[in-house]
Amino acid sequence: METLVEDFLQHLRHERGQSELTQRTYAALLRKFLDWSAAQGLASWNSVELDHLMAFLKHERERAVVNSPKDSPRRLSTDSVYLEISALRAFYRYAETEGLLPHNLAESLSLPRRWKRLPKSLSSADIERLLTPETPATPASLCDQAVLELAYASGLRLAEMRDLRLEQLHLEAGFISVIGKGNKERVVPVGRTAIAALQAYLTSGRPKLVNPKSPANVFLSRRGKPFASVTLWLRVKQRVRRAGIERNVTPHMLRHSFATHLLEHGADLRVIQELLGHASISTTELYTHVTGKRLLDVHRKYHPRP
Repeated sequence: METLVEDFLQHLRHERGQSELTQRTYAALLRKFLDWSAAQGLASWNSVELDHLMAFLKHERERAVVNSPKDSPRRLSTDSVYLEISALRAFYRYAETEGLLPHNLAESLSLPRRWKRLPKSLSSADIERLLTPETPATPASLCDQAVLELAYASGLRLAEMRDLRLEQLHLEAGFISVIGKGNKERVVPVGRTAIAALQAYLTSGRPKLVNPKSPANVFLSRRGKPFASVTLWLRVKQRVRRAGIERNVTPHMLRHSFATHLLEHGADLRVIQELLGHASISTTELYTHVTGKRLLDVHRKYHPRP
């Protein structure tokens, strides 16, 4: 059973071009099913039936969340169950298409309804506080400043920031090339302020972080290594606290702020879709609800007869 899962993961890597995060997520979810199957005495995929898939999902819905306190009432969220069903459906679709399994049992699994959460963004005032340069400048603070300015100026995902390489920078021309989800490349313009922050970091910060083993990643840790996603975001969180912003800032909040503020200032939704690298316009349309709510709040606050 593990061999067939590994074949599927290879298919995701080499033929579908899925992101590393998607690959790791599907691998972890399918291995949960393998562990459960082993406990049920299922030795091959051919012995798995729809009832087994349903029983596994029931088990997942009812089990306690990993690392939660004993007797905790917390259970898997709808989003987590949704991902598990998606992983099973993608695996079975591949196995049936390749002739590795006779039937796609997972096509009968219905996906639970997911409530669309409106993206949260920072206010313009919070952005100004966050992007105020720290003094005195150090290699680490110059790196943080460049990360923040680029994130807000271009709406990059955290993984895109982490993996950005020197050859992708075209600062004289005012843009960068980004490798996004599914290894899709897009061109993103960069504003003058972000270009200045990047140039300051590349001139005065990065050379002091580089060592003989450093790769060509733009952003480097104090040890001259590429950032892990968690480490990069912890650096940003620390900067948020030093700026006196009390909100819980998430990795996507700067990206959301980029899109929301563009839309508020009249940018076309299709342009924002291209800049964000969204495959579907429906994903970008979430921002229209955000700005609509903000307009309503402003109207209620300032209109003489709300």
